[in-house]
Amino acid sequence: MAYSNNNVTKYALIAAFGGFIFGLDFMNISGAIRYISSLFELDDLQTGRVVGIGFLGVVGALLFVGTLCERFGRQRVLLAIALAYSLSSILSAFALSYEMLVVGRLIGGAAFASITVSAMYIGEIATPDKRGKFVSVNQLMIALGVFLASAINFFLIKYLDDIRLLNAENVWRFMLGAELIFNAVWVALVFRLPESPRWLLKKGREQEARAVLEKTVPPEQVDSTIKEVVESFHQQSSSNTFTQLKRLFSKRMTLVLSIAIVYAVVQGGTGMNAILSFAPMIFEQVGMSTEDGFMQTVIMSVVNLAAVFIAIFFVEKLGRRFLTLAGLILVVVAHLSSWVGFKDSDYHLDELAMQSISQELQGKGIDLAKLEPMLGQSYQNDVELKAALAQHLSKKELPLATGAVINHSIDGVKPALVLFGIFAIIAAFNMSIGPILWVILSEIFPNNVRSVALPFAAMVQTLSSWAISELFPWKLNTFGAANVFLLYAVIAVVGFALMYMLLPETKGKSLETIEKDLVPA
Repeated sequence: MAYSNNNVTKYALIAAFGGFIFGLDFMNISGAIRYISSLFELDDLQTGRVVGIGFLGVVGALLFVGTLCERFGRQRVLLAIALAYSLSSILSAFALSYEMLVVGRLIGGAAFASITVSAMYIGEIATPDKRGKFVSVNQLMIALGVFLASAINFFLIKYLDDIRLLNAENVWRFMLGAELIFNAVWVALVFRLPESPRWLLKKGREQEARAVLEKTVPPEQVDSTIKEVVESFHQQSSSNTFTQLKRLFSKRMTLVLSIAIVYAVVQGGTGMNAILSFAPMIFEQVGMSTEDGFMQTVIMSVVNLAAVFIAIFFVEKLGRRFLTLAGLILVVVAHLSSWVGFKDSDYHLDELAMQSISQELQGKGIDLAKLEPMLGQSYQNDVELKAALAQHLSKKELPLATGAVINHSIDGVKPALVLFGIFAIIAAFNMSIGPILWVILSEIFPNNVRSVALPFAAMVQTLSSWAISELFPWKLNTFGAANVFLLYAVIAVVGFALMYMLLPETKGKSLETIEKDLVPA
């Protein structure tokens, strides 16, 4: 096959397809979680664990993925991840217990590891002038997965009472099971990927590397690319994991490592993953019905997708640094808007509210008589309301009833500010720190540590995301919606200050040039 601009595009899309699966999983579990919580009668921490355990699965995978990439190559590791995620989908969709579901989702953390490997792969196969766009494809695929899952979830909820096979106890299985179709597609596509030419050159397989480069770079650049890459390896006496880790944590790598760690913590800590994973729960806080909440997730996913296209278009024009800093400013504004929208809300359960609640919950298997002691009561915030509901309803009833009670009793909330905040954080994240993190990580690490450095940085990001996502239901019920968004705004402010001091511009530079700029000789 001769060189074509379309080859790198095709390879980037295939490598990033794990991001599509990840996006599917994120939004599917957001729709499924209330029904899972009701069926298995979960508490707040168990509910958070169903979502957050996937991030711990990522951490486990990332401990080994660098070594595996170094030994077997990027393409084979992507194939193994695709197969592992297929197993996860089967276990999750057919789970017979909370424990079985947790195991399935723990294995599913491998899908997120694919984003690290694909960023590594795309960064090594794309030319410098297009690398930012192609690595950003990871986020585009996540956004496409989020959109499709939102549409599937909304369809299943809207027609829950009209489709004979569906009910409140099994609808979540259809949400999670839909991923199996796309898992099979991903497995088939990965077989069509060539290996990374830089990995092949590192292994001394120059002829194979040349064959790949002849498909992905202009003919006149093949020899110069091979020469530049080989020269960057000249000081490497060993490529084993221990040696790479020793180099990574050496004094020479202090700046690069600081940039990666700070960016990874900030990206995970600003709350985007929690907002995606618990989107319907958040829309409940505004006073929306279940169906309206799911409809808002569809709209949110469209904003999500549009923002990623903006990032892909501007990443090579405006640069990584500008998009990162501008995005963080918008993240702060978005979270402060949600905070203002929620902070004055209170809740009143009068006769009219009780009648509306009874109508909405009729036929949902909830003993409505349990709500009678709350008649005539007022609550100063959502924390007080949820605490009262927990006293009167069982763990099976609570996830299905909370949204209706909030919807018909809330007062003082400013929905426009909250919705602006939610949509603005989605847009800000996906046109800046969401995709740009992976671009930066694919660029700043030298060739002789990249196989362990990217997984390490991804592990930091994953731990940050896990802490935010697993504790989100508990934080929401303990501190209230307003204070949760205020916390995320503070994290974004700190992140902006650190990124302003540390982050360089890398657009348009080869990986080897970036290495010379950031790592002392």
